[in-house]
Amino acid sequence: MKKIVQIVLVLVIVGLAYLVFESIMEPVRFNQEKANREKVVIQRLKDIRSSQMIYKQLKGSYSTNFDTLVEFLRIAEIPVVKIIPDPTDTTYTKTINDTVGFINVADSLFGKKTGFTFASFKTIPFSGGVLFEMKADTIDRGGVDVNVFEAKALYSTFLKGMDEQTIANLISKFEDIDRYPGLKVGSMIEPSTDGNWE
Repeated sequence: MKKIVQIVLVLVIVGLAYLVFESIMEPVRFNQEKANREKVVIQRLKDIRSSQMIYKQLKGSYSTNFDTLVEFLRIAEIPVVKIIPDPTDTTYTKTINDTVGFINVADSLFGKKTGFTFASFKTIPFSGGVLFEMKADTIDRGGVDVNVFEAKALYSTFLKGMDEQTIANLISKFEDIDRYPGLKVGSMIEPSTDGNWE
């Protein structure tokens, strides 16, 4: 009888130790997976920002939707410029800009990225096909119209499939301090192209 009680106690201790270990490791695993997913989403948001900045440079304003931006990336070209010193300038301060060709915008931005597609460009990773929310407009700053854009993804979208209660707590934490509960780049109220992770 004494041996049975000892065996039961050992099993209870092992079970409790496992539960304590899991209660410690569960948030650690959640944070590791969250960090991995955030890294991928942040890179996609940086790609959107780069695309929008080139779009604005060539068109004068930001694109208001992905269809226009993707079409621009497909067909727009930027010049490849060779800068050489002016041979008539003995001070070597003047240069001559010589356009030697053109390169497609998409090739310039994404040519070295493996697996890049225009469908993946506008899709939030890990979301099951949900698109980034993107807006662009102008705002008044001191009597001057300033172009702004914003692209964003909610935590609930790209953390899909992870612990729902932990996601709800994370979202609540950001909403309590009036911050966007996810990742975003740009702003519709400030002339900024920064990401909220920077």
